[in-house]
Amino acid sequence: MSEVSERPPSLANGSVLSGPSAVRMVWMANRTTARNHAPERHRGHRAAWLRAAVLGADDGIVSTASLMLGVAAAHAARSAVLTAGLAGLAAGAMAMAAGEYVSVASQRDSELADLTREEKELAATPAAELDELTNLYVTRGVEPGLARQVAEQLSAHDALAAHARDELGFSEARTARPLQAAGASAVAFAVGAALPVLTLVAAPRSVQTVLIALVAMIGLAVLGWGGAAAGGARWRRATARVVLGGSLAMAVTMAVGLLTHTAGA
Repeated sequence: MSEVSERPPSLANGSVLSGPSAVRMVWMANRTTARNHAPERHRGHRAAWLRAAVLGADDGIVSTASLMLGVAAAHAARSAVLTAGLAGLAAGAMAMAAGEYVSVASQRDSELADLTREEKELAATPAAELDELTNLYVTRGVEPGLARQVAEQLSAHDALAAHARDELGFSEARTARPLQAAGASAVAFAVGAALPVLTLVAAPRSVQTVLIALVAMIGLAVLGWGGAAAGGARWRRATARVVLGGSLAMAVTMAVGLLTHTAGA
């Protein structure tokens, strides 16, 4: 019976390491292996609240800054511009919350209706539902015999959950949550809208219009970058899309304010 000897680590040139150097080399190798086999970090579970938050913040910055720039372009008093900004912040936050709640609640109602219908079908025709689940796995590339076994085992564990996931495409991470969407949207809108309002408060009157537009575009750039980073997407494209869209909206609103001032002059 041969003995297996543990050889100390060596370099590419054949030099054998011993003592602290060998320990450090083994530690670094194990650390690299652990890093390479770290669990994957997916971001799909953030989709619902991230969409509501990004939409709310973007709308808060763009709509409030545009409203204030339009009023300022009409040569209104500073107090009128501030009033427009505060009113836009309050109205927009409430409108975003209500809109998100109604929209996501409607989606949730539809999901619950589908689940109720599926539960009735499972109770009325369990064999047909089992065949349907089996066929789903077969169409995805599973061998028919194995697909049948998988369908039977999943149905025995929780038939409704299996059909909800594989037939209807529902998942816990993407479940509609009306209150979460409404809250995220309202808070994000208020935070975004506060940028141009605070800029007006702090800016000298002579440069208030320029600073509101500038701060709004910086805020949009940060929003685009942050949303892309949180979602694992490319930040350059997301940032450019958000900034260009917001800049266009502000330019159009300012043009309306100038035309209103010119027509009333």
